[in-house]
Amino acid sequence: MKRMMSRAASHPWIAIIRRQLPLALLTLLVVALAVPAAVLVAPAFTGQGPDPKTAASAVPAWQQVPRDLSLPQGISPLKDSAPVPWPDTLTAQLNATLQADGGGSFTGVVQDAATGQVLFDRDGSQARVPASNMKLLTAAAAVRAIGPDQRFSTRVVAGAEAGSVVLAGGGDVLLGAGESSRDTVMGHAGLATLARLTVQSLQEQGVKGPVQVRLDDSLFTGPALNPTWSPEDVAAGETAPLFPLALNSARYDAAVITGPRPQDAAMSAAEAFSSQLTAAGAAAGLPVTPGVVRGKAPEVEKQEVEKQEVEEQEAEKPDATGGDAADGAAGAVNPGTVLAEVQSATLRQQVDLMLQTSDNYLAEVLGRMAAIAAGQPGSNDGATATVFKQVQDLGIPTEGLRVADVSGLSLGNQVSAGQLSEVVRAITSGSEPSLRAAIGGFPVAGLTGTLGSRYTDPSTERGAGLVRAKTGTLNSVIALSGYVVDADGRLLVFSFIGNGLQPGAAGNRAALDRTASALASCGCR
Repeated sequence: MKRMMSRAASHPWIAIIRRQLPLALLTLLVVALAVPAAVLVAPAFTGQGPDPKTAASAVPAWQQVPRDLSLPQGISPLKDSAPVPWPDTLTAQLNATLQADGGGSFTGVVQDAATGQVLFDRDGSQARVPASNMKLLTAAAAVRAIGPDQRFSTRVVAGAEAGSVVLAGGGDVLLGAGESSRDTVMGHAGLATLARLTVQSLQEQGVKGPVQVRLDDSLFTGPALNPTWSPEDVAAGETAPLFPLALNSARYDAAVITGPRPQDAAMSAAEAFSSQLTAAGAAAGLPVTPGVVRGKAPEVEKQEVEKQEVEEQEAEKPDATGGDAADGAAGAVNPGTVLAEVQSATLRQQVDLMLQTSDNYLAEVLGRMAAIAAGQPGSNDGATATVFKQVQDLGIPTEGLRVADVSGLSLGNQVSAGQLSEVVRAITSGSEPSLRAAIGGFPVAGLTGTLGSRYTDPSTERGAGLVRAKTGTLNSVIALSGYVVDADGRLLVFSFIGNGLQPGAAGNRAALDRTASALASCGCR
C-alpha cells in the first residue's frame, strides 16, 4: 500500500497538478476581482494607506496564494514603509533573465513608483523602436487632452437640400450596426438606435419623405494613411484608412480582429445606417432613397434641445412648434437641426479597450481626437504633435523622442525605456489623478488582453495575475512596459525594449516575461 502511494505521489501528472493548483486558485481570484481592482487599486498608488502599525501581514495579500475563494471587499492600499529593492541585487537578477535569443539586444529601466528612484538601468536613455508601447504615450495624451469621461457623438443633421439628412462622424469608430448597447464599449452607440430616433424626429417635424442620406466625414483632415506605414501591414489589416466614424473599429465583424479591414470605413458605416433608416422608415411609412453620397453637414443650429440621459442613448430633440412643418413637405426641417444623436462609451473605456487589445486603428483615431481637443488639426501630423506636446507637458524629458505615428506600427518611432517608464509612473502614481483612468487598460499577465496567453510555464508563472503591462511586437522588435507590486508591497514601474532581434525567436518573449516575473517575486534586499 505504501509503495502504491509512493508511486502515485511521484507520478509526473501529480507533480504538475501540485505545481499548477496554487496558480489556478490565484487566477480564479484575480478574474473575480478584475473589475473592482481597476477602480480600487488606483488610490493605492498615491501612497495614502493605513497606518503600518495596523497592517496584518508583512506580505501583501495579492502576493499570497488564497486559502479559499471568499473575496475581500477591496484591495488594501500600499504601505509607505514597504522597503525599496536594493539596486545591485535587483540588477543582478534582471541581467540574468533579460538576454536576447540570437541577435539584437534589450534595454530596460525599473523605477520605484513613489519616489522615481531608478533601480535598474540598462541603456535606459537610448531611443529605440517601441512597437505598440507607443500606445501608452497616446493613452496619456488622450486622457489629458480630451478628459477621461468625455464621449464622442454621432449625429444626424437636417441637410441643406430638401429631404436630405446628413450622418456626421464625431470620432466614434466603435459604432455597432444594431441597437445601442450601454453595457459594452464596442457597439455602445448603435446605428439602429440612431435610425429609429431619426425617423421619430422626422415624423415629429411632419416630414413625409423621401429621405436622402448623406455622409459628412470631414472631421479628420490630411492623408487617411500614415506615409510611414508599410503597405503590407495595411493590406494585412493591421490598420486602415482613418475616418471619424466606423463600425467595429473598422472591422467587418467585431468578433474577427484579424485580416483585411474596410478601406472606406466611413462609407461602410453610412451604408449600414441607410439600411437601418430604410427599415425604420418603412415601418413608419417614411420612404428612404437608396444610396449614400458624401456632403458636408450645415452648421448645427444653436437651439434649445431636450437633453436625454446618455445611458438611454436618446437624441437631443428640437422644440417642435408646428409652423412650416405642418404642411408635411419634405425638407421642412431647418438645415442644421440635430435630428438624432448617439454617444460613444467614455474615453476612459475606449483607452482601456485600445490598450487591452492593442488596436492600432482605435489608437490612431484617439490621437486625432486628442489633437482636435488641443486645437490642432485632426490629422496624422496633428496627432503626433499633440502626443509629443502632452508628454513634454508631463515633465518627461523628450530628448531623442520621435513620434512618427501614435499606434506604434511605424518603424520611425523612437522612444527610450526611461521615457516609457516615466509615462507608466505618471499613469500609476503621478501628480495628475486624471491619468489613473488608463490603469485598467494594462493587460494582466496570464489573464487578460494581449498577456492572456502568456505567463503559463514554470519559469514565468510567478508573474501570473501580478504583472500588468502593455505589450509591443514588430518583426524584430519586442517590448513590455508596465507595473507590478513586488513581494514586499512596493509598487515598481518598468520598461524593457528589444531591438534588432531575430524574428520569431521564442526566447525573446520568454526573456521579457521571466524578467517581469522576477520583479513580481522580488524581495531584493
